[in-house]
Amino acid sequence: MDTTFEATLTLPNIPWQDRPAGNNAPIWRYSHNPIIPRNLIPSANSIFNSAVVPFNGKFAGVFRCDNKKREMNVHRGFSDDAINWQLDDDPIEWRFADPELAGFEHRYDPRVTWLEDRYYVTWCNGYHGPTIGIGYTHDFESFHFLENAYLPFNRNGVLFPRRINGKYVMLSRPSDNGHTPFGDIYLSHSPDLVYWGEHRYVMGVKGGWQSTKIGAGPTPIETPEGWLLIYHGVLTSCNGFVYSFGAALLDLDQPWKVLYRTAPYLLSPQTLYECVGDVPNVAFPCAALYDEPSGRLAIYYGGADTVTALAFGQMNDLIDYVKSNSQI
Repeated sequence: MDTTFEATLTLPNIPWQDRPAGNNAPIWRYSHNPIIPRNLIPSANSIFNSAVVPFNGKFAGVFRCDNKKREMNVHRGFSDDAINWQLDDDPIEWRFADPELAGFEHRYDPRVTWLEDRYYVTWCNGYHGPTIGIGYTHDFESFHFLENAYLPFNRNGVLFPRRINGKYVMLSRPSDNGHTPFGDIYLSHSPDLVYWGEHRYVMGVKGGWQSTKIGAGPTPIETPEGWLLIYHGVLTSCNGFVYSFGAALLDLDQPWKVLYRTAPYLLSPQTLYECVGDVPNVAFPCAALYDEPSGRLAIYYGGADTVTALAFGQMNDLIDYVKSNSQI
């Protein structure tokens, strides 16, 4: 292992709401959800499946905003408290070293990861079909497109927040060119964030809420028990797909090895803003904020492919839940 675990994840201004009385679930919803409505900016049809990170003592993020032409793109946003957001009405303008990469098909479902000296953004990028685009920013002012990581077709590209055994590591979900009715999670290695190989199988579908496909969610969080991975799972019902999310613990040194994995979901679409929208019955996690000293965890997720919502949990309780309700 490159480094021993150090408790450096300090975020005292994390958004928080105490567990409701009588609620014994491992995570619970923010009572004022959704925190971002579908029409926060004039151009938006919907704002969901977005990524939030600490930035300069406050917060910044990259947000999926589908416009009123129903084009999928990513926009920049800022917040003092990670609940009330100001988003740019125009999409991020990427800087491209190679003009071949500048064509636009779609950009959606971003994740943002602080890695070494900058914020890396990964998203589902259109390049003759869906693949994983990788870019970076130092300041949330200029954004630089690095490369597409994989051949099409692929989704849910999620970077680990540090090198492991000297290499960059990313999770992804190989797929097809449609609304994929299948999918397992894989892991890939890179020496430079451009060339990816040494692909490893991580985990596949199981019964129930994760029986159709699965995909990585927020940036994995390093804990003494392993990498905490929050991931979405999909079942096919008589009324279409249903997106819920659960969690797993991955080995710190060989993160394609699953130590524990929740058999029950952590959160499933049950509220109006999760069940009613452009795509009904979706709870899709893309970001998490963690304050290690207090153990507080805030999870950002998309509701019904329309709005952005927030849930909370305590890290120790969540890890205990994953370990005591595990299936491999």
